[in-house]
Amino acid sequence: MVTGLNRLTRNLWWNWDQEAQELFQELSPRGWQNLYHNAVAILHEVSECELRARLQDPDFAGRVRHVLHDFAAYLAEKDTWGNQHAPELAKNPVAYFSAEFGFHETLPIAAGGLGILAGDHAKSASDLGLGFLGVSLFYREGYFQQAFDANNWQAEYYTLLNPKNLPLEPVLDSRGEPLVCSVDIGMNQVFFQAWRINVGRVSVYLLDTNRHENEQHFRDLTLRVYGGDSTTRIMQEILLGIGGVHLLRKLGVQPSVFHMNEGHAAFLTFELIREKMAGGKSFTDALAATKAECVFTTHTPVEAGHDRFSAQLMDYAMHRFRAQEGVPFPELLALGRVKPEIAHELFCMTVLALKVSRAANGVSELHGRVSRHMWQCLYPDLPEDKVPIGHITNGVHMLGWMKGTMRRFWRRKLTGNSDVETPAVVAGDSTRFWKLKPGHDWASEINSPEFWNKMADPDFVSDEELWALRYKLRRELLEFTRRRLLLQQQRVTHGDFIAFDHLLNPDALTIGFARRFATYKRAPLIFQQLENIVRLTREAARPVQFIFAGKAHPRDDDGKRYIQHIIHLGKYSDLKGHLVFIENYDVHIARQMVSGCDVWLNNPRRPLEASGTSGMKAGPHGCLNLSILDGWWREGYDGTNGFAIGDDTHPASIDEQDRRDSANLYKALTEEVIPCFFNRDAQGIPREWLKKIRRAMVTLVPQFNTWRMVKEYAEKYYLTK
Repeated sequence: MVTGLNRLTRNLWWNWDQEAQELFQELSPRGWQNLYHNAVAILHEVSECELRARLQDPDFAGRVRHVLHDFAAYLAEKDTWGNQHAPELAKNPVAYFSAEFGFHETLPIAAGGLGILAGDHAKSASDLGLGFLGVSLFYREGYFQQAFDANNWQAEYYTLLNPKNLPLEPVLDSRGEPLVCSVDIGMNQVFFQAWRINVGRVSVYLLDTNRHENEQHFRDLTLRVYGGDSTTRIMQEILLGIGGVHLLRKLGVQPSVFHMNEGHAAFLTFELIREKMAGGKSFTDALAATKAECVFTTHTPVEAGHDRFSAQLMDYAMHRFRAQEGVPFPELLALGRVKPEIAHELFCMTVLALKVSRAANGVSELHGRVSRHMWQCLYPDLPEDKVPIGHITNGVHMLGWMKGTMRRFWRRKLTGNSDVETPAVVAGDSTRFWKLKPGHDWASEINSPEFWNKMADPDFVSDEELWALRYKLRRELLEFTRRRLLLQQQRVTHGDFIAFDHLLNPDALTIGFARRFATYKRAPLIFQQLENIVRLTREAARPVQFIFAGKAHPRDDDGKRYIQHIIHLGKYSDLKGHLVFIENYDVHIARQMVSGCDVWLNNPRRPLEASGTSGMKAGPHGCLNLSILDGWWREGYDGTNGFAIGDDTHPASIDEQDRRDSANLYKALTEEVIPCFFNRDAQGIPREWLKKIRRAMVTLVPQFNTWRMVKEYAEKYYLTK
């Protein structure tokens, strides 16, 4: 069992298995809390001597056997959706390239939603048994850690990630040594190795240039997520795209599809074209053959959000690559320009990806429409609605985001009691093991529309039980927030301080906002009517409170000012005690907030929210969305399953849009949200509010998840030539 536990820690399957997490937490509760819920670190914290002693406890040993049995069964399962519907991908998998992957707080190598989406994509590909692998970079200092100075200005600091303490392992050659590859960058040959993250049944490979053969600035290419200037960025993207193809070739993997998640990886098309030309194809034929094996997902409806590089930078960064025999560099440069004949036009990675993909998509219906408008210039002979950019709306990995309290609750509903497992003894063997109750398939059930349709039936979950659950989740969030704020030392001097043990009100309508603090997301919008908001928080019979979290990009001073403004309001205005900001936003904080808040606030400047996924994570926890009709919410909202800010239009003027959205937000809050939440019957139950929660679970949860999303990618793009 010791060997089995060590193997388990090196596979992120435990990230979405509640019983596995509880085992590691039980081994060292304080370590689990302080070490970012890191199963690998827990087994380093607990000596093998202690572990073997703990396994003498029959109950604990039985639960370990059960978890290891489930893990082995998961890996060995053959009757998967992928084997039934996409068996050809088993031998020639999808190679999914993304500059970031967000899996868990243990491995902070993602900057935001793009990476979280990639991580959830990989988890669901594993669950579905799809032939799939990922390629990214190993950022040894990850994304920044957040703190605040005396003026509440965001400060960034970085901590070194030690692979030995992370759920990953080195990719080795036949001699047991690190597998080393190289890629041409500038005038140098840059060497890299790779780390493998086991994500259930699939692998994600992280490229790492921190090798002794390289000069220091090349060793630091994989230092930080999106670190440095344009020169660093283009070099990272050459490493990701061209280096990623080199790694797959050395591993002997022959993907049937190369899926570019954003344009960062689009240089992989250069290498695929070069390979085919080296094999004797003409440029035209090599381009056509490469296009036939590439698909592209764009996430960016903002013109400035697409990577662009000057001809001089391209010439420098691709110096050794373009010098290779037969590489038609002018023709390759033309693939990244809207108008190839204009030599001074910046090279755009999105243009390259669109031109060299057989299919492209946005990440919501509205984003697909915006993308077709944005890139019609590439297809001047086509009307806008015929531009070949479709859409697949994003989703979230249900079990990966579901808080433990909710998993235990739904497990009880699925099985009829709180214990899923029953002990049994194998005939002729005194070894105790655990088996699932007949017919129990946790992951399939929790992702099925049939399960969530049961929420419409009060006999399945009564209003009283659902309301008690919501109070429990809100209480857990408040106590988590108090602990975090105490650590942050958010105190006011001269005896006027916040009493953390009594901060926030468990009876108040709790509104949450947590995401990247990009300015288009307009985090402070609700406080434009500050006096009115203060009044709402002070109503004794209908109190309201706000919990915020999020990071601004290190170079985004406007985003930092938004954070500073909100922290100032929480400390020094009449909102003190009713508005708090949790620092150092990560996956763990996100999971706490989407489960414990009553309302998930989202007010981007439409149509700049390509999809958004944070609100999708709220649904299975009974948290309702209050959102602009942008991205996914425009498709999900039906008038009964949450709240809309305004209608399905937006003014052309930014100032007018901000003014109108602010008014509509306050109107929705005061005329719909607050009255509905505090409308209680004689038993103190908000029946209409709970009706909306039920509708949200029935209509949103089974639709906006990555099981549905990955199936759509397979059926629309991976299996269609």
